[in-house]
Amino acid sequence: MSRKYANPPIIEAVCEFRFTPDSPWDLTIPGLVYEKIGDEFPVKEQRVVQQVEIGETEQGLRHQVRASERMWFLTTDRNIFVQLGTHLLAVNSLKPYPTWARLKPRIERAFRAVVETVEVTGLERTGLRYINRIEIPGEFEKPDDYQIDFDQYFEFRPHLGHNLPQTMTDFIVGSVLDVGKPGDRCRVQLTNAVRDRPNVAAFILDLDYFLAEREAVAVDRALEWVENAHQQVEAIFEGCVSDRLRAIFGEEK
Repeated sequence: MSRKYANPPIIEAVCEFRFTPDSPWDLTIPGLVYEKIGDEFPVKEQRVVQQVEIGETEQGLRHQVRASERMWFLTTDRNIFVQLGTHLLAVNSLKPYPTWARLKPRIERAFRAVVETVEVTGLERTGLRYINRIEIPGEFEKPDDYQIDFDQYFEFRPHLGHNLPQTMTDFIVGSVLDVGKPGDRCRVQLTNAVRDRPNVAAFILDLDYFLAEREAVAVDRALEWVENAHQQVEAIFEGCVSDRLRAIFGEEK
């Protein structure tokens, strides 16, 4: 059973579909998709998005920045929006998180609008990502001080051996988990965040669940995969936090 929180730490959730390059695509597609979902996402914007691509060459790693145009279709409160780019569909939800029961139908509607408009031949990548900002109250002397007893709050946490200095000024810890389902992976990352309130330590717990194998899921089963991905992400999130954090989130019994 899913746990419910009065103050969930989610600051952004995004579901992304990347379609195979052989799927037909042209400039008319965003407008045709908007005709199907515009009543729910009436605000239209065009934006340029920059992405950093990292590739390996004989000379070592190469970083390349690519700019691409995307159409954004937003709800009137701008809290949920659809991004549509070349061979790309993403549905984002910002804080306050509307619950999965309310976000899922919007993901389904946007996805169906695309596959009804374009003959999608395959999925190159699918992903479901949740970014959580976790704030822990305490007594901290310095603005950059966030020293807490991690064992009391996190099951996924940094660890320093006894022969190392025990004070961290910054940290990032991450892992890619094999969740036991063929091709499915979850990248888990915890790092400290900038504090925006005194005497409150802040952390970002980033859970990125994705299908690592190209075209491992058929287009007509993509939404089924997303539902399973959400169940897995919920379980991994609960595995990362302790009852003390659940109390901070306001767990509803």
